[in-house]
Amino acid sequence: MTTDTVTGSDYGNLVRTHLTRVEQHNAAALDDVAELVLAAVQADGMILTAGAGHSLAAVAETFYRAGGLACVRPIYHPELLPMHGAISSTAAERRSGLAGEVLREAGLAPHDVLFVFSTSGVNHYPVELAQEAAGAGCPVVAVTSVTSSAQAPRRAGATLAEVATVVLDNLVPPGDSTYPEQAPVTAAVSTLATTFLWNLLMVRLVDKATETGVQLPLWRSANVEGGDAANADLLRHYQTRIPQLG
Repeated sequence: MTTDTVTGSDYGNLVRTHLTRVEQHNAAALDDVAELVLAAVQADGMILTAGAGHSLAAVAETFYRAGGLACVRPIYHPELLPMHGAISSTAAERRSGLAGEVLREAGLAPHDVLFVFSTSGVNHYPVELAQEAAGAGCPVVAVTSVTSSAQAPRRAGATLAEVATVVLDNLVPPGDSTYPEQAPVTAAVSTLATTFLWNLLMVRLVDKATETGVQLPLWRSANVEGGDAANADLLRHYQTRIPQLG
């Protein structure tokens, strides 16, 4: 066995162990979030998803995805995406006021649910998103790392976890890197852990919907036979409320 094989195996075990911890730690909270989302679907509400920087990868995971919810509206501003400017995206996330601007454009109602993805959970944008939504009576689900937040600078005076309705903790260590285990410098785990949490939620949601007889609005892949036809009704229903569906 080569050294590279051993190294790869060690990393794989590390990730699998982390995801197992994430699943066990969030079991009760995932049930609570599934109830919130199911209630929003039944009320014909929207699931709004937001993040900044690399947390926008989680937002992309929730939107227009095969097997995903069609009632998801991504909350987005170009300044927050590193590919539109890495340094400026960091500055935008730390700027007070942007969250209110973005939410006003998107619209928000008490029968909606806002997901805010932010592993550090301390910058103005994610914290103010949660505060604005809570003030409007909309439930807020924080997908964050409580441990990372505790050790990061409190730039917004509070953390995302402190102002959310429900917290899903991705258990990401401060700095995000995981390898080598004793002195980590690479292999960020936040995207993997956060995507895993979202899919754990989808699984619970499907099970609860089946139990209660609720028809979930789920996308089909556009690259399988009949996918476009299956999605046509969903597009007609949601396109006026989700401009990103184009």
